[in-house]
Amino acid sequence: MLALVLCLALQELKAGAATSDVTPPLGLPIVGGWASPPAGHVHDDLHARCLVLDDGRTRLAIVVVDNVGIARSVLDEARKLVAEETKLPPANLLISSTHTHSACSARDGGSADYAAFVSRRIADGVRRAVRNLEPAKIAWGSAQAPEHVFNRRYFLKEGVRIPDPFGGEDKVLMNPGAGNPDVVKPAGPVDPEVSFLSARAKDGRPLALFATYSLHYVGGVPGDHVSADYFAMFADVLQKLLDADRQDPPFVGAMSNGTSGDVNNVNVLGPREKLAPYEKMRLVATSVAEKVAAAEKAVEWKDAVKLDARLEELVLKSRKPSAELVERSKAILARPKDVKPAHAREVAYAERALKLADAPDEISVPIQALRIGDLGIAAIPFEVFTDIGLEIKKRTPFPRAFTISLANGSYGYLPTPEHHALGGYETWLGTNKVEVQASVKITEKALELLKALR
Repeated sequence: MLALVLCLALQELKAGAATSDVTPPLGLPIVGGWASPPAGHVHDDLHARCLVLDDGRTRLAIVVVDNVGIARSVLDEARKLVAEETKLPPANLLISSTHTHSACSARDGGSADYAAFVSRRIADGVRRAVRNLEPAKIAWGSAQAPEHVFNRRYFLKEGVRIPDPFGGEDKVLMNPGAGNPDVVKPAGPVDPEVSFLSARAKDGRPLALFATYSLHYVGGVPGDHVSADYFAMFADVLQKLLDADRQDPPFVGAMSNGTSGDVNNVNVLGPREKLAPYEKMRLVATSVAEKVAAAEKAVEWKDAVKLDARLEELVLKSRKPSAELVERSKAILARPKDVKPAHAREVAYAERALKLADAPDEISVPIQALRIGDLGIAAIPFEVFTDIGLEIKKRTPFPRAFTISLANGSYGYLPTPEHHALGGYETWLGTNKVEVQASVKITEKALELLKALR
């Protein structure tokens, strides 16, 4: 009886989608690598890709932005603008970054003008998606794409040293290189699932398809090029596969970053690849889009679903350098510039250690969860390790769920305590900035919010 009453209470679903161009001006530094060359060419424009859903009582918006990781302050400003201009509750807006390494900074220390531009354009995109709302049907599903994802942290042969930039040693090495004879095995799992949410008009026209895949950027981009990486190529290929090219209003495809903090596209145990710029990106995007398009043909469509959202702050302790590390870092930075460092990143991490020594002792981060019918979505503002996403999928109260990384902020990497014990780039102080138990607390908070929605 309760199910019947709920079904009768549900109203007709509406969906609307739009994009906003967030391409930076040439000359701004491209961030994502150790160097930050000025942008000299735009290979493909960057966008904020927006999907708005309305069940007659609740309105949700999901935005995916082509950026390496947008600062919370920038996203909070976008959230404020959206709330003022569309009356959308702040908790009902999820904004994530794709983590392309070929974009310009929208963080502290970047261009304030560009950061303000990104906030404005995100809000404009949501407003346009609201204007495009129309009666729709919705479905969700997944495809498997295991051939493109590889854990990038590896155990090496016994006796092979893996120095860290703090004078110690790690137990695993990130990106040891294809064909490295010292590699033994990967240090963690991968998640091959491509989860997606698809919206179509009542007449069958594809309106939008939002996907998430636990794969870091693919790369293969010339150093001074601006590019949205495989995330945008996926959307481009998908609209052709769904016969949605040049529609009015335009179809919007989007790919968000899943839990890929320890995953990339390099098969270390396979042969070295020699590919032209953008070639591998196109191969991955086409393959994944084909799998999603095929899976979308078999989904169950619904024209009425319950929507809901929760967003809460979680206070975490900041990681701090020891007194010994502070003194060591000061000594490193006081040396003459021509002194050869013991580790290639020694100076950079000495600077980061001292910066963290002066940082606040606690940090508050937003954890969010959305409900779209029987689908649950967790949103975490870090580069989340795969183990965390797999655990949320395993323990979710929903029949299907997935996690989006770099959502509503960008606070660095989020390894599990077990990976902290192994060391490696993603766990270094300065790459990771929050307490070792942070992933445990965040996982429990995300699951708590999902259970409240269920």
